[in-house]
Amino acid sequence: MNQHHIDGVQKVAGHGIPLVLVHGHGVDHRILLALDEVLAATGIFQRIYVDLPGMGGTAALDGAAGLPEIADWLQQLIRRQCGDRPFAMIGNSLGSLLAQEMGDRFGAQVMGIAMLAPLVYLAHSQRTVPPREILLQDPELLAGLPAQDADHYKQMSVLQTVENWQRFRTHALPGIRAVNLRSLAKLSKRYFLDELPVERTGQLRCPVLMLCGKHDHVTGFADPRRLAARYPSAEIVVVPAAGHNVHLDQPDIVAEEITGWAKAVSAFAVS
Repeated sequence: MNQHHIDGVQKVAGHGIPLVLVHGHGVDHRILLALDEVLAATGIFQRIYVDLPGMGGTAALDGAAGLPEIADWLQQLIRRQCGDRPFAMIGNSLGSLLAQEMGDRFGAQVMGIAMLAPLVYLAHSQRTVPPREILLQDPELLAGLPAQDADHYKQMSVLQTVENWQRFRTHALPGIRAVNLRSLAKLSKRYFLDELPVERTGQLRCPVLMLCGKHDHVTGFADPRRLAARYPSAEIVVVPAAGHNVHLDQPDIVAEEITGWAKAVSAFAVS
């Protein structure tokens, strides 16, 4: 079942608890397809991959098209896809902030949230981030790439290896190339929510997993602890030798954590 380009849903696969997967800023759903085999193997979820407006295969929103509008758009998409059924979410970077927001909007309907490189604060000045660090450099690899691709890769990579580049090329680069730059410019003008999830007091009791790269210079690994009060069952894992693309840098660690989380969601859904 594919509803390409119609309503933001790019791919639906499997059966079970609906799982809405939301990518980050300036990429598309393909960055999360890296998890699809692992998620399929659990047999727990119907995976619903979304492209946010102006990214991947989804047209930009008309009008203001800032983060408040994207959050409303996502809420409508989930309502269309899931109705009143319980569902879970995986969010990556900006997608993780949107997952927190949907958790607050849908409340007890949410059976679990997993966040990769969780975003807690929108303003970069408010984030606690480690200095930029490259753990493995491969000048030969970079020299052999087209300049623009090498540039995109260098901005994010902390492990410059052939295998790592191949994962980036497959999962991150297509979305980077497909993005609507005018749409991103509009988003940057309204890059806020009236109230951030971390500023609210309500609690969500479902299984919450936060996977942070130890060397993530974009969102860091310290800020997610500020969310712990809101998610009593939260598990925060700081993944060694990983940057902002934590699941591309350490796929095996992430696979194990996501599998554990999926089982916890399944148990929570029947409790």
